Amino acid sequence: MTVFKNIFYISLLLGGLVNNACNGVGSGNTEKKDVNVSYSLLESPWEYAKGILDSIPEPLFKDADYNITDFGAINDGVTDCSKAINDAIKKCSEEGGGRVIVPEGTFLTGAVHLKNNVNLHISEKAELLFTKDKSKYLPAVHTRFEGMELMNYSPLIYAYKQKNIAITGKGVINGQGEVWWNWKGKWSGSVEHSYDAAGRNTQQSDIGVLYKMVEENVPLENRVFGEGHYLRPSFVQPYLCENVLIEGIKVIGSPMWIIHPVLSKNIIVRKLHIESLGPNNDGCDPECCENVLIEDCYFNTGDDCIAIKSGRNNDGRRIGVPSKNIYVRNCTMVEGHGGVVMGSEISGNISYVFAENCVMDSPNLERAIRIKSNSFRGGIVEHVYVRDIEVKQVKEAVLKINMYYSNEEGENLPIARNIVLERVNAYKSEYPVWIESYKQEPATNIILKNCDLKNIEKPNHIINAENIRFEDVKINGKVIKDL
Repeated sequence: MTVFKNIFYISLLLGGLVNNACNGVGSGNTEKKDVNVSYSLLESPWEYAKGILDSIPEPLFKDADYNITDFGAINDGVTDCSKAINDAIKKCSEEGGGRVIVPEGTFLTGAVHLKNNVNLHISEKAELLFTKDKSKYLPAVHTRFEGMELMNYSPLIYAYKQKNIAITGKGVINGQGEVWWNWKGKWSGSVEHSYDAAGRNTQQSDIGVLYKMVEENVPLENRVFGEGHYLRPSFVQPYLCENVLIEGIKVIGSPMWIIHPVLSKNIIVRKLHIESLGPNNDGCDPECCENVLIEDCYFNTGDDCIAIKSGRNNDGRRIGVPSKNIYVRNCTMVEGHGGVVMGSEISGNISYVFAENCVMDSPNLERAIRIKSNSFRGGIVEHVYVRDIEVKQVKEAVLKINMYYSNEEGENLPIARNIVLERVNAYKSEYPVWIESYKQEPATNIILKNCDLKNIEKPNHIINAENIRFEDVKINGKVIKDL
């Protein structure tokens, strides 16, 4: 589609490092340099976004239903229905596909593995209740933990190298994630057993082992975790899949990341109601994915509401698959570390992210738009276009770009460039814009247009950024014109 190739080159003459505040004076690095900077923006970004929509096919399924009760499932919330559910999925796929029906009632299960041409349909008043017995998520499968490849506990709903799959309906999937949360170690949650004060039986030592394996490029088959280890699985994970629909369901109690497609293409996440306040309970994390639509969803999460990722450290660079063509619209973000976020696992790069018509509102939502990495993880984030966002209140900043996230240091300087926020209305935050990047790779071409930012407590905090542009932007009622 030609719209995907329509790049328009323009030049700006601006000062170098920018430090501005509500009154036009800011803090931070005050070094100045005059440069002619040529940078590329999409000539018609929202036409490009429309092209993303046009390129994502909606999965279609054969008109055939397979009720899990016909395969032995019992709706008492006690009987293990794992075999019945997976037998129904297998039969449905073998016969050309259709819907696997979870009818009214509560059905206890272990890992559910989707297959080609299957729509797992959670009926209204149905609950798919995932067991607390961790052995039911074995044997280990090819998955990721925080952007790093490994063999680990199966995600609760998992698909590997499958096409034309869906999870739909008006019912509930309940991960009973609390049973996994203490593996995080110390965190700020309110669950009494949130960590072992002595540091035993937590993920910390396993993460260190996995880090080392990634840095040494240990083959996947030798990165075996699972039983006897403490790395939590994601809730829903299509891995190396194509043409995926997740629609309508309510999702509660995730062990870790909630909707987590990896290395997948053509994904629709629509009309989900997600409530899960555990540690690292990101709402939707497309990782190394292309052509993703996230729309009409409600996020009340223990971490970022939406976090776009592309692999971590050597794994992200080795595999080298970026996340691109991500379109977010008509979503509501309540609690979380950020509304629409890129990072922190972005070693494989992210480009062409669009977000519009979203509402963000909670004293416990920390940032609206957030980009985060560091010089150990690296990665490029570019071409991010945001418009028509209502930020009722956030705790910290409307836009935050932090390239010193997590205080890791290395030789892979992260890059953020070509970020445009348009018609963003914010009613309460600590900062309007907060940016810290590297002097060697300053954040570049950050543009705000027609924004009205009210009840801002502190000046913009901008260190190591070039070519910041405000056009018709009000901060606490004062128009900020030239930076």
